[in-house]
Amino acid sequence: MKKNKKVESTDNKEVIDQEPITQEQSNEANEIEAEENKEESCIDEVAKMTEEASKWQDKYTRLSAEFDNFRKRTLKEKMDLIETAGEDIIKSVLVIMDDMDRAIEANKKAEDIEVVRTGTELIHKKLNDLLRNKGVQEIEAMGNELDTDLHEAIAKFPVEDEDKKGKVIDVAEKGYKLKDKVVRYAKVVVGE
Repeated sequence: MKKNKKVESTDNKEVIDQEPITQEQSNEANEIEAEENKEESCIDEVAKMTEEASKWQDKYTRLSAEFDNFRKRTLKEKMDLIETAGEDIIKSVLVIMDDMDRAIEANKKAEDIEVVRTGTELIHKKLNDLLRNKGVQEIEAMGNELDTDLHEAIAKFPVEDEDKKGKVIDVAEKGYKLKDKVVRYAKVVVGE
């Protein structure tokens, strides 16, 4: 290696004469500069990724909170619905109950049994209409084959007619369906 020489310039300032930079030194300098640029771009990339991760985490936290609120609100609505589900039916039945009360009072003074019978039949019809409007249907049982999905056999009774064997010959208690769901099975007597 050559030592730097001191050279005086025209304006009396000392200038250091440097030896020329070799190709190897130039390549090293370029590599160092490239590594520094690479480090800077990596730092920028990490900063961008950190920022993006932060945004996704915030989004996830908000979405999780929204879902939790939705779940709580839905649960509350279901509970309210369950608590008040029968209110409409009860109001409708209360009207019929009022008719029954009036009929009982009228029956105390009635002398004609036919008037009492007609009043009772009207109230019964009104109750049947209410149930039908609410989707309640009576399960047909009499004379049908025993269907364990609709009927509950409470007794078997011997019959002479072969056509009545395995069929319902008497209904002890009517069964009902609400839409397609059985709410009470028909209690029947089956011929054997």
